[in-house]
Order: sequence, then structure tokens, then C-alpha cells
Amino acid sequence: QVQLVESGGGLVQAGGSLRLSCAASGRTFSRYSMGWFRQAPEKVREFVGAITGRTGSTAYADSVKGRFTISRDNTKNTMYLQMNTLKSEDTAVYYCATHSSGSIYYPNSYDNWGQGTQVTVSS
Repeated sequence: QVQLVESGGGLVQAGGSLRLSCAASGRTFSRYSMGWFRQAPEKVREFVGAITGRTGSTAYADSVKGRFTISRDNTKNTMYLQMNTLKSEDTAVYYCATHSSGSIYYPNSYDNWGQGTQVTVSS
């Protein structure tokens, strides 16, 4: 079992930036592909992006492509989400998760989840 803790959320003006962190427990962090999801009030949880374990290959939702960047530091058991040019529609609770099996785009493919961190973008 891997425990995940997100941090770095907050209130930012439109056009601003934030960097989220996802700290993982356990010694096998580098084995896991990881994902970022977000959920706005009364909306379904949606895929933001993902990164593979060792090679660090990434994939992004079209809505954030070119604005968000996922990275990871396996020596620190931490994954990051750099968010630039934030928009009001990016307001949501952001979650990190470990990929288990299946498509990276669906929440059901992930098994360990953090508690989430709130990101609020004011227009």
C-alpha cells in the first residue's frame, strides 16, 4: 500500500501559476506510473495527466496541454504538477494517484489516492 499526500494548492488569480506536490510513502515509488486528476463541485473526477515510473513519459488532457507539466523525482518519492496560465475553469480539488492497470485516463485504473488539495482560480 502506498500513501499519498498532496500539497501546494491555494488561491491564485487567473493567469498565475501554482505547483502541486504529491509525496508518496514506500520504497517502490519509481515502479508506479502516477496520475493527476481533478474534481470540481458537482462534476465527475477528470484526468489531468500522468507520468510513467522510470522513463518519465507524460500524457495530458487536452484542456491542460501546453499549460501544465508533470514531473517526478524518484529520489524524493515525489511527483509534481506545475500549472501555468491558470484559468477559472481549473478550479477544483486536485488528486494524485498510483496507476494500477487499464487506461491511464480513467479513475478506476488507479488504486491509491491522496486526500486532495484545493486549487481556486479567481477571474
